[in-house]
Amino acid sequence: MSPTPGAQLNDLLDVLDLTFEGRTTARVSSLEGSVENLHDSEGEVFLGRSQPMPHGRVFGGQVLAQCVVAASRTVDVDDGDGPRHIHSLHGYFLRPGDANEPIRFLVDRMRDGGSFSARRVHAVQNGKILLSMITSFQELNDGLDHQIEMPDVPHPDELRPDAEVLSKIDHPVAQHAASRAVELRHVERQLIPGSDVEPQERQSVWMRLPGEVPDDPQLHAAVLAYASDYSLLEPVLRKHGIMWGDPRLRIASLDHGMWFHRPARTDQWVLYTQLAPSAQSGRGLGLGHMFSEDGTLLATVGQEGMVRIKES
Repeated sequence: MSPTPGAQLNDLLDVLDLTFEGRTTARVSSLEGSVENLHDSEGEVFLGRSQPMPHGRVFGGQVLAQCVVAASRTVDVDDGDGPRHIHSLHGYFLRPGDANEPIRFLVDRMRDGGSFSARRVHAVQNGKILLSMITSFQELNDGLDHQIEMPDVPHPDELRPDAEVLSKIDHPVAQHAASRAVELRHVERQLIPGSDVEPQERQSVWMRLPGEVPDDPQLHAAVLAYASDYSLLEPVLRKHGIMWGDPRLRIASLDHGMWFHRPARTDQWVLYTQLAPSAQSGRGLGLGHMFSEDGTLLATVGQEGMVRIKES
């Protein structure tokens, strides 16, 4: 029996509710990519659990979101002009993680300046770095203001939920995707076996959480980061007519950049427009923009991934 949307939402919020473990230093070996915990440090350590996955590997978006939460917990600079909110992140996926094991997040307070705060986060499992990320935070300020326009696409009420389509596919990966915490509705046909897909390098996906989320800007930013990893490389596959589940496909995220432009609510519809401007040398690039339902540009995302087709 599939979990209810409310249960899925509560599970995601629990995954993002990290436990503070204390302070430590971390000696990082660039050659081995390993971490050794020491004592008497200025860095903070947080612990988070992983969501079960059918293939046993941690979902990259989960680690991105947990890094955002961990970094946010250490940003307490407020000079009277208001709290500082995340405005960008840049991370590298270094190795896959085990979805059956917890992850520790080591946060280094790199700098607290007059306007910006920078944090480095290492996501560590069994002494190995899974993801290395630098984030930057800023208090909200006045200044120049413009944005690109949201494209004209069908409203989500006119589209079938992805879960409705995927639940009819007898495959563990499809069944897991049908029970995701974030509700998705593809504007174009989904990349599933047997689907008649027009080869193109663009697509759009509506998404939202199926329930009310606490009014915490950093939490909503973390959920945006979580959901940003779901489908950003799909336009690379769509351009070449490759479906999910193709036994020849080898795909993995390599790096991830995200810029948060304006406050978001992820319990309301967000349009995620995506473009794959290039694929080469076994890598594909995905670029995306996130808009609120009223057309406000919320965030811009970029990710490069390994995309290989293993011929038999």
